[in-house]
Amino acid sequence: MACALFVLVLAVTTASAQEKTAAAPAAGPSPVKLAIIDVETIRNQTAVVKDVRAQIEKFRTAIQAEIKEKEDALRVATQELERKRTILSPDAYAEERRKFGERVQDVQHLLQVRKKELEGVQGEAMRTIQGTLTKIVTALAGERHLTLILRKSQTILAVKALDITSVVLERLDKQLPALKVRKPGN
Repeated sequence: MACALFVLVLAVTTASAQEKTAAAPAAGPSPVKLAIIDVETIRNQTAVVKDVRAQIEKFRTAIQAEIKEKEDALRVATQELERKRTILSPDAYAEERRKFGERVQDVQHLLQVRKKELEGVQGEAMRTIQGTLTKIVTALAGERHLTLILRKSQTILAVKALDITSVVLERLDKQLPALKVRKPGN
């Protein structure tokens, strides 16, 4: 009898615990709140990126003019060297060709340096923009309690309501409308 009473109390206690567990919300993972962002649209439409591209293009044009001037001088030197070929001794001509080769290498080196400097200042500007963009997206995620933000390029299908691109674009244009790009070589 005592054994039967124990089994009955155990069954009632177990059933009661199961009812409470079923009634209480699960303490498992929270639901995913997701958003989509079109990074390419932001890169193509934001005012600051357009501003940076325009500045970089001005720098590139100035570098191209500098290099063209050096190349023109080399063309003149080539013509002068060809004219001296018949006048100079073979040793003197070889020395002139060696000096000319050094000038060509100097111009090639200058081109590589300028290109690297230009890429450096462009990368620096883009990292600044990316940092601001990350702060904006993080703040928006906190405001909207988002747990996952995907790039539009990584999704196959998404409803328009999930897209936060326009909000991010608006905030980025407001927070960072322009950015002064450091002149290459400085």
